[in-house]
Amino acid sequence: FFFFFFLVFFFFFFSSSFIGLQGVRVCLVSSVRVEGEDRMVVRLRLARFGRYKFPFYRIYAADHRAPRDGKHLEILGHYDPIPQKDGNKHVGLHIERIKYWLSVGAQPSKPVARILSKAGILPTLPERQHANQGVSKKTLKDLEAEDG
Repeated sequence: FFFFFFLVFFFFFFSSSFIGLQGVRVCLVSSVRVEGEDRMVVRLRLARFGRYKFPFYRIYAADHRAPRDGKHLEILGHYDPIPQKDGNKHVGLHIERIKYWLSVGAQPSKPVARILSKAGILPTLPERQHANQGVSKKTLKDLEAEDG
């Protein structure tokens, strides 16, 4: 293989001066792949649309290096975080395509994983626990006084 590459390079490099192509560079790309370089990590994530204070998100599959609202591979659904008149946050999902992307190794972001777990596609995630959620400051002071 390397001998063939050398012959082709030698032919193009020295034949260009005979043909009258001085200053033209020939770039040959070998077909040798480095393991792990050709793999693209696909993420399932949200892209923000809408206007100021009224967000609307699309759920899509994209390369992990692409910007948030940049190039995507496929749109997989939408998510409206603002409750409508019926009091619900609306979500639309293409379930078959989402299952396909998950089966080929796509990794959902945390918000998308939460949406998919509520839809029943992924196993339920543990609820986020805030340290002092629902506890008044007075009760916190009383608890600190008892401990200290």
